[in-house]
Amino acid sequence: MPVPVFTRKLGFFFGDHHAWLLQHVQRHLRNRADAEDTAAETFCQLLAARVDPDSIAQPRAYLSTIARRLIYDRHRRRQLELAYLERLAAVPEALAPSPEEIALLVEALTAIDRTLAGLPQVVKRAFLYSQLDGFSYQEIGRRLGVSERTVGRYMTQALQQCYLTGMQP
Repeated sequence: MPVPVFTRKLGFFFGDHHAWLLQHVQRHLRNRADAEDTAAETFCQLLAARVDPDSIAQPRAYLSTIARRLIYDRHRRRQLELAYLERLAAVPEALAPSPEEIALLVEALTAIDRTLAGLPQVVKRAFLYSQLDGFSYQEIGRRLGVSERTVGRYMTQALQQCYLTGMQP
């Protein structure tokens, strides 16, 4: 079975730019394994988007932009995971979730973070206070220094975002 032209072009593009991208990403991450994952994911995104490599005028700039976004997402996910684990450390051992439950919760938090990407930080905080901590709008307003009505608007924004991305809060 012949290899499709697109796949062949992407293979050549990968061969021409992978070593450079890996070195570029590794300078930012200072970790070979994470750099390899990020470089691979960069090309996977290119493949998923079905971008014709011949249409890319500046391949290194294009690839580094995708990689920079992936690095930022990786950093944000790690920050989120660390914040969760710090909070979990305060839970009595008898009530602590199992490692499997922790993995599922971190995955869920990552999905929530991805869903709420692009919303203002205060909207994200209001949503998380409501959904994860179970705080009332009054309590959320007190913590954020805004009115209950404003909290309601924040929640509407967050819930609309969840609806648009297909996530069930």
